[in-house]
Amino acid sequence: MAAMNRREFLCRSKATGLGMAAGMTILNDSNSVRANPANDKIMMAIIGCRSRGPGLARNFARRNDCELAYIADVDKAMIVKHAPMIAEAQGGKKLKGVQDFRRVLEDKSVDAIIIATPTHWHAPATIWGCQAGKDVYVEKPLCHNAWEGQKMIEAARKYKRVVQVGTQNRSAPYNMAARKYITEGKLGKVHFVRVLNQKLWPNFKPRADQAAPKDLDWDMWNGPAPEHAYNFNLRYHWHHLWRYCIGDIGNDGAHQFDEARMIAGFGLPKHVHCTGGRWNTQGTADTPDTQIATFTYDNDMVATLELTLYTPYMLKIDPVVRDNDMFPYWPQVSTRIEIYGDKGVMTVGRMGGGWQVFVRTKDRKPVVKDQMYGRFPDSDHQENWVQCIHSREKPNADIEIGHISHISLHYATMSYRAGFKALNVDPKTQHVDDAEAMKFFKREEYRKPWVLEEEV
Repeated sequence: MAAMNRREFLCRSKATGLGMAAGMTILNDSNSVRANPANDKIMMAIIGCRSRGPGLARNFARRNDCELAYIADVDKAMIVKHAPMIAEAQGGKKLKGVQDFRRVLEDKSVDAIIIATPTHWHAPATIWGCQAGKDVYVEKPLCHNAWEGQKMIEAARKYKRVVQVGTQNRSAPYNMAARKYITEGKLGKVHFVRVLNQKLWPNFKPRADQAAPKDLDWDMWNGPAPEHAYNFNLRYHWHHLWRYCIGDIGNDGAHQFDEARMIAGFGLPKHVHCTGGRWNTQGTADTPDTQIATFTYDNDMVATLELTLYTPYMLKIDPVVRDNDMFPYWPQVSTRIEIYGDKGVMTVGRMGGGWQVFVRTKDRKPVVKDQMYGRFPDSDHQENWVQCIHSREKPNADIEIGHISHISLHYATMSYRAGFKALNVDPKTQHVDDAEAMKFFKREEYRKPWVLEEEV
């Protein structure tokens, strides 16, 4: 059958009102919010500029309606390296560089902040940003622990801020179409969703503590985490250390789990169980490299997230597939989603790759009933945030939406760390019914002065 491409979907959406009906925005032009005069641009700051940050900053800097006023990073070398490139992206307009992002929050001319720090800084920067009157774009994983997510929602609502989580699949037209396909009953009743996160990420050997590089503010980098001398592993492998993150189930798995929630339409789980371990024990990582989490919902639907970090033959969808009318080879897509209905199974790609619905084979050959190509949705997601800054509406990946996805993954790690216990979730408090697991609901102590208060 012929696949629907992005252009065809956009045209049909205009005719059917799909985008408006779903509460989502679909636009082609990343500069189309409005024709802003130069003095009416959204003034922004990038906080954290090592991996994801520089690309985000340049994307917003290229827009006609945004301007990067600050680059904030605890490492002066990152400021020196990336400030000129960001300035070039915005026509040579220079930006200020600061190591302490609180200087950005003090500047009332800054309208919005983009947070691309390590995970343990996401909640403090978001909450303090909201308190300072800034709108926020915060990368995933959303936060270090479940309690922080609750506080982030409170801050966004109390200070009436637009907070977009960097789960850009929420703004992908092909995912919106997949959601519509399911809500219209074309896949039938959905009882099971399978989410995969498979890649190669080796363990890392122990390293001795040493003096921090002279241009790095290590005390601030470590932030609210327990006191520790500078160590290479802490700085560069934080994704796999409990003191900073929840492991790759949240670091990378959050993308496709949130995408699955969007398409299949499930919310807060009522039961969560997680098992797994660290297969490659030759190193200092303390989060699992093998993990299976099971989530059960009120409508008797079950979802799983399966993680393996020693599978180099599993591959993310490459840019050539993302940028063209192509589908990947699904059995070896490392970040795929499988949605099982009683009429067929939908296989979906993350951040591009599209989706296909398979039904019973014919003459021993696969039968594709429906399908749609996909594209990388970064620009769509950033466009949505900018539009919502103007309109003051909730964005596609509003903080509360992001929190439900991430607290689900926090439940999984809580189950794992409490000895693989099955947990029941209280929908009102979002707590679980096991005291051992609840020890991981919130960081035991926030190191001064990087403390998050109960009252935001």
